[in-house]
Amino acid sequence: MTTVKQVIEQKANIVFSVRSTDTVEDVLMLMREHRVRAILVVDDGVLAGIVSQGDCAIKVLLPNNNPKQVAVSKIMTAKPLTVTPLNSLEECMAIMVHKHIRHLPVLEGAKVVGVISVGDLVKNIIEHQGSQIKFLETYIHGHGA
Repeated sequence: MTTVKQVIEQKANIVFSVRSTDTVEDVLMLMREHRVRAILVVDDGVLAGIVSQGDCAIKVLLPNNNPKQVAVSKIMTAKPLTVTPLNSLEECMAIMVHKHIRHLPVLEGAKVVGVISVGDLVKNIIEHQGSQIKFLETYIHGHGA
């Protein structure tokens, strides 16, 4: 069983964040620059929320609000669901599927140590399946089948 810790240790795991007083434009610029789809909101070292591309599009751009004038606090998901490094990827997948979310902040105590995304989970599943296929091929070829 793979844990969140194992996945975040394999990633560059730079945590991108803004403050709740920053603007949606700041969030969008950070997303574009780093090619990520969600940004954590951290105030004074404490996780305050999370903002996704969907939040920006649905809550700001579609209603024709100006992203330079809308504070992140107005659109963020406050007190987001979180996981710890000890959670399994299966637990993360269950949370994401049940709650219809794509990103989970990873906390160790109160400290943000990473973010796990649905993409990370899919990548892990594909790698695991590839390993299983190689094992089965080796087994089959090794037993004269």
